[in-house]
Amino acid sequence: MLWVWFSLLAALMQAGRNAFQKQLSVNVPIMGVTLARFLFACPLALGYLLIHYYHQPNLTIPSFSGKFVFYIIFASVAQILATALMVRLFRLKNYSIGAGLAKSEAILTAILGVLLFGTQIGWLGWVGIVIGSIAVFLMSVVNNLQQISWQTLWLGLASGLCFAFTSLSVREASLLLDLPSLVAASWVLFAVITVEAVGLTLYLWFKERHVLQLLMRYRNLTIATSVFSFLGSLGWFSAMSLQHVAFVKTVGQIEVFFMILISLFIFKEKLKRNDLIGLLLIVVAAILVVWS
Repeated sequence: MLWVWFSLLAALMQAGRNAFQKQLSVNVPIMGVTLARFLFACPLALGYLLIHYYHQPNLTIPSFSGKFVFYIIFASVAQILATALMVRLFRLKNYSIGAGLAKSEAILTAILGVLLFGTQIGWLGWVGIVIGSIAVFLMSVVNNLQQISWQTLWLGLASGLCFAFTSLSVREASLLLDLPSLVAASWVLFAVITVEAVGLTLYLWFKERHVLQLLMRYRNLTIATSVFSFLGSLGWFSAMSLQHVAFVKTVGQIEVFFMILISLFIFKEKLKRNDLIGLLLIVVAAILVVWS
């Protein structure tokens, strides 16, 4: 059941991170907001990895195969694209729609996992995944159907698809390391965040150096985004090293509850009946995937 607690931690931290990213996106371009997610998370990921080795002196340094490197790079690029697309969504429509559409990740992960990675999901698990997806649709989309354009829809689905590929690649990379699950997850976490931070920083240094200056101008928001992102990724990566990605993401849809609280108290959006129905369905979905 440890994966459930890691999923809940990830959901809470991701909701906070999305809120900070939304605020940062008011003054910082899309790629800068994307970098804010990784910039200060890199040393935190290294510290978390070293803690494992400090408390478990018998751990060895793993060998990294070409396949592992491929999954790390693929996951990094996919996550950068997914984040950039979500930030773009924030600028088109309100907070709930943008983050909610990107939560199509759960069912997309299940489908891709079965088709491409040989994931085995029982019928009860599928029922939970579908119910969770319906819940997110009710809470994030139905209330705002009149505001949704084709551009919003496709950006949301594309973001969810990129997040799905990220999650699946992260799990596959973790499984390649001959280490305890949580230690393997910490290596993958450090590797992915490092590739993302270094790659995006170099890109902005040569292409849009003023964006780096903006991140320093709004350093408090940038640091908050990085810290919440690190804690969220720690939860996701750890949970996905222990359980099927689709199950982790279905339980993690409780993030929508935290999103609603943020929307209510920070962005002053109103709670609707569909939100309450959706929350109940998310609880049902989580119970079903845990039982399965």
